[in-house]
Amino acid sequence: MAPSELPGEPADRMRRSDGAQTRERLLLSALRLFAEKGYERTSTREIAHSAHANVGAIAYYFGDKQGLYRAAFTEVTGNPRDDIAAFADPALSLHQALLAVYRGFAEPFELGELPRLCTRLHLREMIEPTGAWQTHIQMDLRPYHQALTEVLRRHLGLPRPDDDLYRLAFAIVSLGVYLYVGQDLIDDLCPSLMADAPAIHRWAERMAEHALAMVQAEARRRGLPLPTDNP
Repeated sequence: MAPSELPGEPADRMRRSDGAQTRERLLLSALRLFAEKGYERTSTREIAHSAHANVGAIAYYFGDKQGLYRAAFTEVTGNPRDDIAAFADPALSLHQALLAVYRGFAEPFELGELPRLCTRLHLREMIEPTGAWQTHIQMDLRPYHQALTEVLRRHLGLPRPDDDLYRLAFAIVSLGVYLYVGQDLIDDLCPSLMADAPAIHRWAERMAEHALAMVQAEARRRGLPLPTDNP
């Protein structure tokens, strides 16, 4: 074997890079086709053809069609579980936690049409359920909301979560969700809000400031000290 072909050398790294690119092409093609046609009317052969990949690559990278669908449903714009470990850090300030929430929602919009396709796929899943949405709730969204609620509980100094704390957590998340469900109105009414990466980052920062004000309003309602930007 020539030195350039040894594991870890450039040729091997190139093969790994090609593999990652193939997986990404399959994932993006699957997202687009599943969003447009639904799970049942989309074939693995069609996805592979669109991705310029061998149909066997789907089994290699995702196991089967269902595995590819789950990946398209959860991976493309990031996974809520990515923030859970950070939320558990007692040194994390309230503002840092809120900014992480909104960056998670906003940064995928730097990827062009992907958030719109993800929204379309999620809506289609609700109309033509495959079970992916319920799995996503149990595996990803529920733990994420519990972790965020714990951050709010910690910074408000409450002994345990209650209904009003869950209402606050849902209200905070809804600001980010609207970026997805309100894309068409945002583009029509004020497209500059999502025009480029700096504008997207600025909106994430503003949402974090608005959410901090919401938490402080809840503290006032309860007669508690106002949470600050300190851990």
